[in-house]
Formats: sequence, C-alpha cells, structure tokens
Amino acid sequence: MSQNKANIINRSGWIFLILFIFAILIVIQLINIQYIEGNKYRALAQKFTVREFNIKANRGNIYAEDGSILATSVPRYDIAFDPTAPSKKNFDNYIDDLTVALSRFTGRPQSQWKQIFVKARQTDRKYVKVINNITYSEYQKVKQFPLFKLGIYTGGFIVELHTKRAYPLGNVLKRTIGFDRGKGNSAGIEGAYASYLKGKDGMQKKQKIKYNVWKPLSDINDIEPKDGYDVVTNIDVDMQDMAHQTLLKQLQKFEAEHGSIVIMEVQTGAIKAIVNLGKNKSGNYEELRNYAVYETHEPGSTFKLFSIMSLLEDKVADINDIVDTGNGTYKIYNKVIRDAHFGGMGKLTLQQVFEKSSNVGTVKLVYQNYKNNPAKFVNRLYNFGIHEKVKIDIKGEGKAYIPDPKDDKWSGLSLPWMAYGYGVEMTDIQLLAYYNAIANNGKLMKPYLVKAIKSFDKNIKTFEPEVLNPSIASEQTIHKMQKMLKGVVLRGTATNIKNKYVSIAGKTGTAQKDYWREKRQYISSFVGYFPADKPKYSMIVVIHKPNSEKGYYGNVVAAPVFDSLAQYIYGKTPREIQLVLTQPKTGEKTEKIVEKYKTVMPDLRGLPAKDALYILENMGLKVKINGSGKVVSQSISRGTRIKRQQKVELNMS
Repeated sequence: MSQNKANIINRSGWIFLILFIFAILIVIQLINIQYIEGNKYRALAQKFTVREFNIKANRGNIYAEDGSILATSVPRYDIAFDPTAPSKKNFDNYIDDLTVALSRFTGRPQSQWKQIFVKARQTDRKYVKVINNITYSEYQKVKQFPLFKLGIYTGGFIVELHTKRAYPLGNVLKRTIGFDRGKGNSAGIEGAYASYLKGKDGMQKKQKIKYNVWKPLSDINDIEPKDGYDVVTNIDVDMQDMAHQTLLKQLQKFEAEHGSIVIMEVQTGAIKAIVNLGKNKSGNYEELRNYAVYETHEPGSTFKLFSIMSLLEDKVADINDIVDTGNGTYKIYNKVIRDAHFGGMGKLTLQQVFEKSSNVGTVKLVYQNYKNNPAKFVNRLYNFGIHEKVKIDIKGEGKAYIPDPKDDKWSGLSLPWMAYGYGVEMTDIQLLAYYNAIANNGKLMKPYLVKAIKSFDKNIKTFEPEVLNPSIASEQTIHKMQKMLKGVVLRGTATNIKNKYVSIAGKTGTAQKDYWREKRQYISSFVGYFPADKPKYSMIVVIHKPNSEKGYYGNVVAAPVFDSLAQYIYGKTPREIQLVLTQPKTGEKTEKIVEKYKTVMPDLRGLPAKDALYILENMGLKVKINGSGKVVSQSISRGTRIKRQQKVELNMS
C-alpha cells in the first residue's frame, strides 16, 4: 500500500514538473510576443484589419463654348450606421428620433428601422446599410439626423462617397463626348483628354469589422483626392441642338439608316457642332457611333471637287472649256457611266459640268487627260493631301483610301470611277476640311473640338488653330472652285436651297451604296459653306440609305438640312438677323446698317421663344417671357433705341 502511494506521489511530481515547465514556456512566449516581437505582430494584425482604400478624384467637367456643362461628375453618397458606436445613454435617448427621421426620408416604417438597429446593437453588428446613392443636398440633410450628427465614433454615422458621370444634354453629342474606361478603352473627348480630366485619387483607411465589410477609421480622407481639370470645347450648344433636331427630323422623314452633320468655323477649324444619329434595334434614332469621324465611304459627286481641281492645277482644262456629254451616257470597256439628267445635257463648259454635276462630263475630262498616265492624276490628289488624316483631336479617325496605279487592285476602270467619287473613300470630317479650305482661300485647317484646359478660371493649356497646309492649290484654282461652288446653288443641282437670307456655296452628292447588289441604296450629301462671299461656317450633311421611294438625291435629302441650318445660324447673331428682318430701303451702306442695329430693337414677331430669348440676351437685354409658342407682341417696339440691361417683355401665342 505504501509502495503504491509512493508511486502515485512520484508520478504526480513528474506531472507537476512538466506542467510547471510548460507554464514557464508559455510565460516566456507571452513576454516574447508582447515585448520582443510585439511591434511585428501588431503590424501584422493591423495589416489584416486595416486597409487603405482608393478614393476616386472628381473627374473634370466638359464645357461648351458658352460655359454650358456637357459632362460633369456628380457626387453620390452611401450611408451606413454602426449601432454599437453610441453610448447606451445616447442610443436609448435618440434612437426613436433617428428612426422617425429615417422613416420620413425613406418611406420605411419607423418600427422596422428601430427593430433593425436594436437587434444589430444586441448582436454587436457594427455595419448596417441605411441609404444608397443620395445627392449632396440629401447627404447634408441626413448627416444632421439625431445620432448621425455626432459623427462616426460617437454617433455611428458612416458615409462613403462615390461619383457618377452625368451628361445634361442626354443623347445629344453623346458619341463625341465619349467615355473613358481606362487601359485604352476610351473614345471621344472623355478618352482623348483623360489625362487632364481624371485628376489624382486620394486614400482613406478603413477597418474590417466583418467579412467583406469595412468601416472608415475617420469621417475625413487620409489623403484628399485632387479633382481633374476642366475641358472647354468649341461646341455651340444652340447650333448643336438645332443640328441634332433637324437631322433627326430628316432621318425620320426619309426613314434613313443613319446620318451625320458637322459644322466648322472656316478660319479656325473649330468644330461648332457635330451630330451622329443611327437607327437602333427599336427603330429609334440615337448617337450609336461617331460616323462623321470614323466611317469612311464613297463620297460620290462631292469628290468631283478634287477631280476638277486636278484638271485646273495641271492646266489640262479650264472652266470655259467645252465637253460634249451627249445623251448622258459614256461607255468605258463594258461599263456605262450615266448622268442623272435623263437624255443628257449636250455640250457643257467645265464650270457647267461641275454645277450640274455631270458624271459623263467629269469622267470624260479626267479619262481623256489622264488615261495614259493615271499616276499623274493620283499624285495630284496626293499633293492635295486627301489621302491623309486631318488629325481631329479625338480618337478613331478613319483612314482615307485613294487607289494607286501600283496597287494590285488597280484596273482600267479605276481612273474613271475615281473621277466621280467611286472606288475612293473618305470620312465626312476629312471631306469637310477640304471644302472648308476652299472657303478659306486654300488654307487647310485642322478640325478641333477642344479650345482650352482649365482649373477654375485659370488656363492650364490653350489650343490654337492649326494650319495643316497653307495652300492646297494655287490661288487661281481656289478662286475658280469658289465660283463654281456658288454656281451649284445659283444655277446647278442645288437651286432648291437658294434663298434671300443667306448665300450658300457647296456641292450635292448622291452615291450609290453597295451598287453590286440588286436593291439600290444611296448616300445623300451636301457639303459647302456660307455666306458664300464672306464664309464664316462650313458644313457637311450626310444621310445614309434613305428610303429611295421617298427620295435619295443629295439636293432632296441632304441639301434642305444644310439650308435650314445655314439660315438659322446666320440669324443667330443679333447684328445679322436685323438685316434679315429689316431690309434696308435706302442706299445706306451695309456696314452702317449693321452698326445701327446693334442698339435698335428688332422685330421679333413670329420667332420662337428660344430664338427671341437668345437674340435679346446677346444684345444685353433683360427678358421676361409671358406664355409659350411664338412672339406675338413685344413691350419695346421695333426700331426703338435700346440700352444694355434694359427690360423687355415678350408675349407669346
């Protein structure tokens, strides 16, 4: 018995000794963790419980020329609540007031909110989503709710900021404004000027409170984001809106597939409006692609400008030279070229060939003068530079195609087809740039959308007009082309748009599209400038695949759009509209009349409210509009002298 007892004591001693040694080791390890390697493990714990979160900078705004916002970053706020943060006294005292305020704001019953928060506090739940995606003004209201106004630590108020890109004009200008998704996936102004617009991101530290839920350590950012710079464009909102609506109406009328309009300032190349509308799957029109910039297509008769210029530059023909167009057909190999005018137009001068858009006349002149040396014709086109991009300041400009006799695709028909705009491809913006050069006495300007980069009122960078070619052709050739472009409207294919308000110079185009198919489809176009004698703006209108039963010729489908916009734009400037509304009856010089009507009240009767308002505000008047529709009477009668800031009332129908 005593032996057993001794054995038990022995074993107990060993067990005690082992436990003692184990306890000593634990103490040593605790000391090591706490004091020797404490900083290491604390940093490791911090790494897994606290993380730095990127705070996106506000993207800069994109503005129209007059300061109207085209694109902006709108702040949005997500609100959450940590019910464990307030003291028991504060929670009990204010929970009813908080849930009543939230109920009024969200429409959710107060009892539900209270039940959620009380249960979350009991279960030590530190993050409860409350409201998502509210505006800044709503956020300012919510942050003053009971408990919330105490902040993140004592009130449990958690706010997370994000931004959303907003486009006030909606679908208008959508493809030109574009987008920026990073890593090369970008388009339009947003993409081209992303480095200026995007700004510099900030940083905020957040603590992990449960799986995939992070709570900000502070209600302010550790590093504040730096907002992006603003981009100011050359876009005229009024022109843009009118061009959009006019093109939309014409596309609907002719049931066309898609179309585009570009309006450019002659002397600078500044793009004042650009519209691209295509039919979507629902049959409605919207800005699907930037057709004017990226899409190359056969221009048809508008390309005759370059054919005639080549003849003039090479001095193989002149504007008074006669060509016999016969019965309106001309056969080369097994292909017959036809004029649109049934029965032909007989003998025409080169000027008449252009004005009346004779395919036969153009092809005959080009073929007869270059058939033995087609490279001479092509090289002349290359000298004009039409095979090169015009370097518009957004991505995606299409590459023009001008066949070369050295190419494998060259055939005996290439030269005559090129003469009247087939077998060649250009974009709308490229074609417009060259017609603009004719208006600008030969000077080829780079088309550009953006005029300045700004930070508030400070200019960071400005973009000046850029000359791509000081003279695309000789002065004599340019003047002759100007004369012929005027003649198109005065005597040629576009007499239907001749009007008494603004003179137009330009060229119609009707290109057959997919001409190898049985069903014929067309591209209708008109490109030119106005006023014809002192050009201020150039414009191109292109409409693809109109319903041919309703019309497809350029003068029928595209030219009326050009005419309508030219008259509207010409009438926008108050000084100019006076010359339209009040024609001079004396021998007074035009320049004096223009100056006179700077300070004289115009007759606005019959004008829409929008147009009347624009005119008067640009004259420096304060306007009150009564009613809607068109102006039927005005408080200051026509011809009365006016002063800036003078008040005027308009009564509408």
